[in-house]
Amino acid sequence: METTVKLMHIRQSSSKIRFVLKQVSGMKVNDALNKLSHTNKKASNFISKAIKSAIANLSSNSESFDQDNLFISNAYVNQGPTMKRFRPAAMGRAMPIRKRTSHLIITLSDQNKE
Repeated sequence: METTVKLMHIRQSSSKIRFVLKQVSGMKVNDALNKLSHTNKKASNFISKAIKSAIANLSSNSESFDQDNLFISNAYVNQGPTMKRFRPAAMGRAMPIRKRTSHLIITLSDQNKE
């Protein structure tokens, strides 16, 4: 039993999300949610939201599954589209600001890949 969840256009850079994602990749779902609840990073909210969504998808699609046996089998983050803004600078110039976004993909499975 396996499910995949995608969170698209997250308004945070992929490197900041990847830092937290490496800590919980390959863990059991309950342990990962517990660790994310004690992590003081903005990305932990996005990751826990995706994991909870995947659990909800599994519960609605299959009649019986054990949440204690679920693992994060695959988790990665890709760079999304960049919003480009400009900020006024000295002598009438404009400096670019890049507001980066990301796409988060998490796969939960009941078999651990080792």
